[in-house]
Amino acid sequence: MASTKLSDLGTALITGATSGIGHEFARQLASRGHDLILVARDRERLDAVAADLGSTYGVSVEVLPADLADRDQLLLVEQRLAEDDRPVDLLVNNAGFGLKKRFLDSDIADEQAMIDVLVTAVMRLSHAALGAMAARGKGGLINVSSVASFLPCGTYSAAKAWVTSFGQWAANEYRSQGITVLTLCPGFTRTEFHSRMGVRRQSAPDLLWLESDFLVERSLADFDKGRELSIPGGQYKVITSAARVIPRRALQTYQSIGRR
Repeated sequence: MASTKLSDLGTALITGATSGIGHEFARQLASRGHDLILVARDRERLDAVAADLGSTYGVSVEVLPADLADRDQLLLVEQRLAEDDRPVDLLVNNAGFGLKKRFLDSDIADEQAMIDVLVTAVMRLSHAALGAMAARGKGGLINVSSVASFLPCGTYSAAKAWVTSFGQWAANEYRSQGITVLTLCPGFTRTEFHSRMGVRRQSAPDLLWLESDFLVERSLADFDKGRELSIPGGQYKVITSAARVIPRRALQTYQSIGRR
């Protein structure tokens, strides 16, 4: 069966949609005519983004405030994805955050919250979306992982490794049911992500920084080509290729590389 393309799909639900990569996904999908459901914690910011995208691109924009680390609020998003009368054709699992401190220096509650958002939410939302899409015989799923998933960089890296592995499996498992699953692995990207962690732009060479519009544009092109993995930027293709053959112990020397 031919892979499902974006032009075959209607409404897209995007988590972490008010800033950074998530906001860029919302903007580019709206510019293609997709109606949107935006998920984030801040209702005021959601409303502002929804109003801007709706008026700029003439699409319908629904907001769904939710903290994905809270199981009850996460359930609300799962239920929206599973609705038959208002189908969601594309899910973009983008929400996420990182922790700057080393594992033993971090509060375990912060570590748990990160795993809840990066792994548990991705798993549960994917389950809800894929079930509904399989019943309809078409759909799309984009999971935002990280170049860090190929590198030994602590619990963030480990969580993103799960996302990458899960996505590659799901791409092959559900292709025959008309569902395209793409895993996007960004490197350093100019968004609020690193500043929220307290990581300075000077922490990585300029050549490693990508723009979010380029990143999303490349990932959507890879989705339409039916690819299961998108690694925008030649520099990151080199890094991830090398990571597959260099011993893991040697890679730990470069833990600063690959944080999304």
